[in-house]
Amino acid sequence: IEELKDDHNEGLEVEGIVVNQFQARASLPQQILDELIAEGLPVLPVYLSSSVRMRESHQASLPLIHLDPRHKLTLQFMELHSLLESA
Repeated sequence: IEELKDDHNEGLEVEGIVVNQFQARASLPQQILDELIAEGLPVLPVYLSSSVRMRESHQASLPLIHLDPRHKLTLQFMELHSLLESA
């Protein structure tokens, strides 16, 4: 993060790491996540799951929130937005 700030934007502020394409049932992603947290990195507490529905929204050229407003991933994005808005 500091290297990015030095090279590109000294005013850059990082709220945290967004966990994307998270597979809760798989052990390796959870292990990696645990390591990031143990290192004290700012991992945001909202994890975005993997979903075919996102690919379908891309194919339909529609934001996921318009294609499927009640989908699990849509709700996760809304939760992430609320978290970042309140920061």
